[in-house]
Amino acid sequence: MIKYTWKHGLYCISAFLGSEDESVEIFTKSSLGSISPLLWRIPIFLWATISLFMSMNYFWGPTKLFFVYMTHWGLLFIVLESMFGIIVVLRKRGRPDATFGLPWYVKTYWVLYNISIPVAFLITVFYWGILKSSLDTVKFSPNPVLDVMIHGVNSVVMFVELMFSAHPSRLLHIMQPLYFAGAYMLFSVTYYFAGGLDPWGNKFIYPVIDWSKPDQTMVVITLTAIFLALMHLITVAMAAARDSITKQCKPDPTGVYNDGFEP
Repeated sequence: MIKYTWKHGLYCISAFLGSEDESVEIFTKSSLGSISPLLWRIPIFLWATISLFMSMNYFWGPTKLFFVYMTHWGLLFIVLESMFGIIVVLRKRGRPDATFGLPWYVKTYWVLYNISIPVAFLITVFYWGILKSSLDTVKFSPNPVLDVMIHGVNSVVMFVELMFSAHPSRLLHIMQPLYFAGAYMLFSVTYYFAGGLDPWGNKFIYPVIDWSKPDQTMVVITLTAIFLALMHLITVAMAAARDSITKQCKPDPTGVYNDGFEP
């Protein structure tokens, strides 16, 4: 059992990776053994890139408003996460990196990984559980295929990334997705007070996050933050279950047991 210290709290609040003791090699391996992560990261990158450009093509408003929606932020993060995941594997096959601790591109991938997975789960549940069920008049994705792709398949591909990867997920990295959500909240506030409108001329981006009704909006944001934190905890739990199963099934498992309390 790991004793919780002030350093753990610092790692959590600052969102530091605390990764000096992690090896680059673990980020280039699969929980399935000798299978290369490129077998799923390349398809995820292609899917996310195509979905992003198709979403822009079928966007229901001016292109300049495309990135006002969190769904599109999340999709862009999947593109970046899978791209850096590919780079991590390919760079490992080249010359050894002399950087102290993890190289910058590995750290970047890990942060994107920590953010993209719980945010994808949040987007799926938020969209189908709140937006889609409460509003019939607003069409956030007129194309029904893209509707499923960017609000449903996004979680499926991130689940694949989570379950097939061999590197750990940490409880103390919880602030990384929360800071992402905080950045989007600040953007939405700034956008509102700057007079920004949605494609239909409304003074909000999402009807449930309407800053003209601050009390209601703060309740929604607080509940969303709690749910996002829960998604991170579930992500860590699934990573722990993945590594536990791997350890039991293989005499020399590729992954390491996911101790979520490590920084």
